[in-house]
Amino acid sequence: MQILFLGAPGAGKGTQCKRLAEKLALPHLSSGDMLREAVRQGTKAGVEAKSFMDKGMLVPDDVLIKMFKEFLSKPEMDKGFILDGFPRNLAQAESLSTLLTELSKALTVVINLQTSDDLLVERITGRRVCPNKECNAVYHVKFAPPAKEGVCDKCQTELSHRSDDKPEVVKQRLATYAEQTEPLIKYYGDQGLVKTVDGEGEPEAVFESLIKALKVPA
Repeated sequence: MQILFLGAPGAGKGTQCKRLAEKLALPHLSSGDMLREAVRQGTKAGVEAKSFMDKGMLVPDDVLIKMFKEFLSKPEMDKGFILDGFPRNLAQAESLSTLLTELSKALTVVINLQTSDDLLVERITGRRVCPNKECNAVYHVKFAPPAKEGVCDKCQTELSHRSDDKPEVVKQRLATYAEQTEPLIKYYGDQGLVKTVDGEGEPEAVFESLIKALKVPA
C-alpha cells in the first residue's frame, strides 16, 4: 500500500502517519526527515541539498525528486510506504507521478486530513517546544500543558514559542497551503485516489476514522 497524506499545518499528519506506519509496518517518509537523513548519509542528493541548505535557500524540486528516487528505490519500499510533507504543489505532484511510474510504483490512496482553519490556528499558536536538542519535547498550552507552566517536564528547560508558530505567521502558512497545496485534493481526486478523514477529534478518534477509511482491520 502506497499512501500519501495531505493536510494543512497543524492537521496532525505527522502523528497519524507515525501511528499508521507502526500498525502497517510501512516506512514513514517525512520529507524533512528524509532531507536530514540524506545529508547525514552524504548521498548524492543529500550533498546537493546541503549546498542549498547551507546558504539558507530552499532545496529545488529537482533535487528533492532525486532524493525521493534514492529512498523509493530501496528494497524495503517494495511492500509500500507512507509519504508525508511532499508534494506541496502541482508541479511537485506531477514530478512525483513521473518518478513513481519510472519506478513501476503508484499511489494506492491519498488521505486528506480535513480540519478547520480556526482549530489549526489554535493548535499551532498554542504549541510550546523544549529548545534542549537532547529532549525536543512538545507541549500545548491547552491540549497538553506541562506540569509547571513554561517549563519542560522532562529536563526542566524553559519552553519556547517558535517564531513560525506565532499567529501572523500561522495565518500566512495556512494561506500558502490553500493556494499551493489544496489544489492537490482535486488533482488526486480526479484520479479517484482521495479519501477525506475528519481531523478535528482526539488523535485516537481520528486514527479510528483513518483505519476505517483505509479498510484496515482494527
